[in-house]
Parts: sequence; structure tokens; C-alpha cells
Amino acid sequence: MIEVNDIKTGMTLLIEGNVYQVIEFLHVKPGKGAAFMKTKLKNLRTGGTIEKTFNTSLKFEKANLTKTNVQFLYTAGDTYCFMNMETYEQLELSKDQIGEDAKFLKENLELYLTFFNGELLGVQLPDKIEYKVTKTEPAVKGNTTNNAQKDAEVETGMMVRVPLFIEEGETIVVSTKDGKYASRA
Repeated sequence: MIEVNDIKTGMTLLIEGNVYQVIEFLHVKPGKGAAFMKTKLKNLRTGGTIEKTFNTSLKFEKANLTKTNVQFLYTAGDTYCFMNMETYEQLELSKDQIGEDAKFLKENLELYLTFFNGELLGVQLPDKIEYKVTKTEPAVKGNTTNNAQKDAEVETGMMVRVPLFIEEGETIVVSTKDGKYASRA
């Protein structure tokens, strides 16, 4: 059990049957009355964030999450197949379980799956991933306004806005935080 005063950013807690990660916290000690803790929590099941205020006498159960290193193997319809890198067991997940992160998956990509008591809570992708550009329009001479960009399709089918100098066959780095072009590989 963890006392409210011992809460730290990044900690995972079990509150009212839900698993939350502490995003921010602030210990408030007003001039009159009892001290309290203001927190901003992210629900790891739904992805939503809430703000809660707790009395400092409360205690919470720490949620022990397990991270599993996996490698993405292939897609079969709406099923995504992964291999556990330690046990070599194969694990199949649905598109609903992976969510928006599915567009970043490419063969042999290593990532982490986060579990709580056997329940998948999320996919943790690398910060940046390299992709080969499979389709893009050639740059047009004279079209060199500041930060001019064009659409490019990468090997997974995802569309990324890239600078005009990027050509088909080049490898680019894409940020998984926002899905935007980061640099050439």
C-alpha cells in the first residue's frame, strides 16, 4: 500500500478498480483545514485523464505492471501477430487492442506490451522508427517556399508529410508521438 504523500509522477496505482498512472501531483497545505493532494491521473485502460483530489490519510494499492519485449511478425486481417523475445511464444492481438498504434507496425519491429494481471493495457512503440518511402511525387523546380512539403507513402501504407527533397526508395525517420517526419535515416 502507498500513502497519498508518497505518490510520485509515473507511478501506477489501483484506484476504484481502475489502473491509473500519475501524470502530475501537487501537495496542498492550506492555512486552515487539512492538507490534501491534487493529482492528474491517466486511466491506462481507456487512455482518458482525470483530475482528483485526495485526503492525505488515504492509501492506495500499487499496480504492478509487466512489460514484455515483443517483435511484430505479421498481420492477418484484423489480427496482429507478435513474438515474445524471451520465450519465443507467439501472441495474437486484435486491431481494437492495438488501436491507433497499428499504423506504425512493420515487420521485425521490436516494441513493448504493457500488462496488468494478464490484461493488455497498451503498446509502447520506440520513439522513432525508420521507414522506406515507397511512393512520392518528384520535386518540382521552383517550388521552394519555406518548409514546402509533399505526401509520401511508406512501406506500411502510412502517409507522411516530407520535405520536397525526399525521393522514392529513401529511408526516413518518423516520430511515433505525432506520426510526423523527423529526419533522413
